[in-house]
Amino acid sequence: MVSVIHSVAAQCDFEQSLLTLGEGLSAAEIDRIRLAVDFARSTYGDRSLGSGEDVWGHALGVALIVAGLKLDAVARLAALLFAVPALIEHGLALIERDFGAGVAQLVDGISRLNRLRPITRGFVANSVDSNENPQEMKAQIEVLRKMLLAMVEDIRVVLLRLASRTQTLRHYAAEPDELRVPVARETLALYSPLANRLGVWELKWELEDLSFRFLHPAIYKEIAQQLDEKRTEREQFIAEAIDRLQAELVAAGVSNAEVYGRPKHIYSIWNKMRKKAVGFSEVYDVRALRVILDEVKDCYTALGIVHHIWSPIAKEFDDYIAHPKGNDYRSLHTAVHCPDGRSLEVQIRTREMHSHAELGVAAHWRYKEGSGTTPEDRYDEKIAWLRQLLTWRDEVADSSDWVRHYKQAAFDETVYILTPQGRVVDLPRGATPVDFAYRVHTDLGHRCRGAKVDGALVPLNTQLSTGQRVEIIVAKHGGPSRDWLNPSLAYLFTPRSRLKVRQWFASLALEDTLAEGRAVVIRELQRMGQPGINLDDLAARLGFARSDDLFIAVARAKLNLRQLQVAVRGNEMPADDQELAELPVRRQRDSDVADKGILIVGVDRLLTQLAGCCKPAPPDPIVGFVTRGKGVSVHRADCSNFSNMRTMHPERVIETTWGSRTDGVFAVDIVIDAYDRQGLLRDVSDVLARERINVIAVNTQSRQGNAHMSFTAEVGSVPQLNRTLALLHEVQGVVSARRA
Repeated sequence: MVSVIHSVAAQCDFEQSLLTLGEGLSAAEIDRIRLAVDFARSTYGDRSLGSGEDVWGHALGVALIVAGLKLDAVARLAALLFAVPALIEHGLALIERDFGAGVAQLVDGISRLNRLRPITRGFVANSVDSNENPQEMKAQIEVLRKMLLAMVEDIRVVLLRLASRTQTLRHYAAEPDELRVPVARETLALYSPLANRLGVWELKWELEDLSFRFLHPAIYKEIAQQLDEKRTEREQFIAEAIDRLQAELVAAGVSNAEVYGRPKHIYSIWNKMRKKAVGFSEVYDVRALRVILDEVKDCYTALGIVHHIWSPIAKEFDDYIAHPKGNDYRSLHTAVHCPDGRSLEVQIRTREMHSHAELGVAAHWRYKEGSGTTPEDRYDEKIAWLRQLLTWRDEVADSSDWVRHYKQAAFDETVYILTPQGRVVDLPRGATPVDFAYRVHTDLGHRCRGAKVDGALVPLNTQLSTGQRVEIIVAKHGGPSRDWLNPSLAYLFTPRSRLKVRQWFASLALEDTLAEGRAVVIRELQRMGQPGINLDDLAARLGFARSDDLFIAVARAKLNLRQLQVAVRGNEMPADDQELAELPVRRQRDSDVADKGILIVGVDRLLTQLAGCCKPAPPDPIVGFVTRGKGVSVHRADCSNFSNMRTMHPERVIETTWGSRTDGVFAVDIVIDAYDRQGLLRDVSDVLARERINVIAVNTQSRQGNAHMSFTAEVGSVPQLNRTLALLHEVQGVVSARRA
């Protein structure tokens, strides 16, 4: 247990405080500490913090806590000088000049976290009365914790922040204030879990106990009374239990056993009572020991010794070695009665099990905090690394090495951005304000026209950094710019944002097609003197589920006006008009389509032709439709035009299949949507030429920066077509390339 002296006691014995601040430091470092103490006292004077605590008292208290954590001289100096930049102009430069760049960097890191504090506290306070999903609130607080780590370049800043919060709670314990409730709520939500994850047990229990005391004073007092002993007395009980168990283990020949423990703090006891719905008398781990051994067999030997010297409590033994938990946690847990009637929990495990439980990716802190979020392996690995580094720092005199390793483990894959309301949005590093807008809401992204970062207007392709507050300037109407899809302009970084923009333009193209088809149908109905006809009924007659499907079919030439006229009149077409009713059919260069390898089941050498509406090519599933005077028209099985004709004349459908000879060329329609640019048609044509595809018709349109291209090309097979479409997708600016 680390010994820490409160600032009140420190002020009563200033020289003793100086000795404590200098513990473990060289003579030169102690001189720098004394210089910083004199400078801080003269600078702070009688100024106070927002909590009401005087600045100097807080600085000294934090520095003593940091010394108790055995941090280096740089961290202790930063604790003493934390408020200088806020009180003196160019204070950071002054610290760097007199105390070094390392101290200045830590002080700057503390200042950045302090600027974030009102936001986090406001969010936690609002979340208490919020109607939002509890799981969403947990996820948001988890993102806040990650942001606290991501905002610092040195792990010591986080430790200084935890020490500062501990000192603030101590001040509120001595001088109650109405602010202590929101501060305590924020501490339990953000800082004590962070201390737990980083393994800073020296501060975790005090942060939790003091916060619990402020939030639930009556319950705290009741549990404190039920403990029926002071903390020092409980610690003495643990020390005696450790000595006895150590002696018994040595007598039994179990060497290299490590036994340690500390009593449960009040917040932990209350948590267990609440989770298990039991009374105080049924909480058996108020006092706990942990035994660390070399081998599994030693664990069971130690268990026998524990049950020999103390009486086991029924139903309070768990063998997580033979039956590990779902997160692979392994240990022996037992509870026993001591001769004086007090209970004691004992955990027994090997060093490998302990390492996994304390530092492993399947982290013990998830079990302890009851987090329901999905595991994030990379984040967990970094947490494990940080905890290893914090353990290592106790073994080295020079902290520069582990600070360097911390920077290698920095959370540099993600940035954490604040909304104007104080919520946190996590994005991949490299994200822009447009990515941020789409992350918040798709409609916000579509209508994004500008962005303010920390109150200043910035270009939309600016890369965001952790801790920035972003406000999106939106238009009342409109959509994204085609330029956003241009990779060279770097407006979009995340695949999700690019997908949303592509979907918007695809929807826009569909709306244009729909409007074009609707205009054609309405115009034709007016010409026929039938403007009031029910469009949904008309669509049903033609085999469409909705009128919109009818409009799209007309716009894409899948349904011609003659068929529309017949459906409106509700009668059969004259025989000599049947040929016109078929969608335009383009004959192959070889008039005998049978030579292409098409077989009509049950009929030999029947005149056949490939339908121009769907342009089938092997190995497409095909069907035939017997026309009047033109033989069999061969369609793809999924052709909407064939579906309509089959509905009206099912008796004319004939089974058709590809024969053994399919080595000719077949006409297909290729449709390309892209943002218009110079050289686009040339690049597309180059792809077709390289694939040896002959283009026999082309139609291109450009409107509002959008390019729509239609090609009729000759291919040998569908696989060749699919390969070509994949290459067309890779052309710069192409949004989609598909077979019509």
